[in-house]
Amino acid sequence: MLDACRTRWLSEPAAWALLSRERIVACSAGARALGLAEGMRRSGASTLAPQATLLERDAASEQALFDAAALAVLPYTPQVVQYADHTLLLDVTASLTLFGGPRALLRATRQAVRACGLQVQAALAPTPHGAWLLARHAAARARRATLKPATLSRRLDALPCALLPEAEPLADWLGGIGCHTLGALRALPRAGLQRRSSPALMRALDAAYAPTPLATDWFVPPPSYHIRHDLLERLEHSEGVLHVAARLLEGLCRWLQACRLAVTGLRLTLIHERRRHAGPQEQPDTCLALALAEPAWQLPQLLAPLRERYARLPWAGPVVAVQLDTQALAPQAPPSAQLFPDPGGSPADFRRLLDLLRARLGDARVLHGAAVADHRPENANVWAGADSPPCRQGLAPTPGERPFWLLDVPQPLPLQQDRPVHGTPLRLVRGPERIESGWWHGAFVLRDYFVAEDAHAARYWIFRERGQAAPRWFLHGLFA
Repeated sequence: MLDACRTRWLSEPAAWALLSRERIVACSAGARALGLAEGMRRSGASTLAPQATLLERDAASEQALFDAAALAVLPYTPQVVQYADHTLLLDVTASLTLFGGPRALLRATRQAVRACGLQVQAALAPTPHGAWLLARHAAARARRATLKPATLSRRLDALPCALLPEAEPLADWLGGIGCHTLGALRALPRAGLQRRSSPALMRALDAAYAPTPLATDWFVPPPSYHIRHDLLERLEHSEGVLHVAARLLEGLCRWLQACRLAVTGLRLTLIHERRRHAGPQEQPDTCLALALAEPAWQLPQLLAPLRERYARLPWAGPVVAVQLDTQALAPQAPPSAQLFPDPGGSPADFRRLLDLLRARLGDARVLHGAAVADHRPENANVWAGADSPPCRQGLAPTPGERPFWLLDVPQPLPLQQDRPVHGTPLRLVRGPERIESGWWHGAFVLRDYFVAEDAHAARYWIFRERGQAAPRWFLHGLFA
């Protein structure tokens, strides 16, 4: 069974008309109320309804919307055809059980296309061309789901012949003999009809009633994603720009889902209004680059850090267009094989939390400890950015025991009967661990480290300086 969806543009103004070659090809209900109609010239439309918005037909934008609609239905079936008259033909035979039956699948695909900002005229039928004809006819759309071939034949018989493009050249002849419906056209003698018409009409009539394979290629998603949305009016509020960006992210998520990809870096460009005589002081475009530690392909994973990063941008002026580009892609991670999810969250959830914190606080304020190849304890760890690796590979394991807390500056310890004292005299439990390093930096250290314990069984990490006339002891760390 196939689902035919015709898409039409939904524009913002209440009264608008779409022009092609100086004639109206489509108009809204508000424009019809003002007297506009298809076929009217631009000059007549401007005189009759000067308050209506007249838009030039943009083939590139229409194709972009058509591709977006095809991407929206790809999760339901990989067999999608972009047919004539802005129609999508979907072979959903193998998807009926997975999505809860034909009617539930029809509702789901219709809702997916509507989410792209498009109107939908949909029908369900056992044949692709039969579904297309039912979707085109306004009266037949009241009964959209047609599951049996006998029911399809009965409903197609009541449709006008004018729905078949191949019958348009014969409209006067067919009307003259009283043939106004497809049922009457089928009732004509086939041999005589074939002599007086074209083979294309017979093939189109047969394809509507009998299942025939589609002699066309299936829709394939584009290899890269780049979209620019030109606004009908300039936006002077940041929330309006964010709403447009969210719509663009929805299209990106549909493309990622269809290609089984995830994004790790994207760029949002806000194109500002430029004055004709702005000169070198004109307002440059605002670019917002978003780098993700965890590949994402779902809208909440992308919208949350983008919203936080966008909130920190200064408002640079009215926006006339918004552009979205992908900068880094990665394959989607396979679903988790665990039966029960980890209550503490997965490592991917933690990395997404870091992305959100970096977007909200800034990269310079989200840091983590990173190991450094240096034997001096105060130099063995540094604070690195969240996007840097957690540690360097190839570091030798620490030979001795390390405390939980390391003091920034070693604290001198007094001596009592040649024993270091911290509250009470300390007893050496383990050691020494000798560290001699740093001569190439001009900070040469000669130390013997010990694990010491006081009278209350609290343990400390202390060291004794070597190379001095009198030994000096220092407290450098505290064990938990």
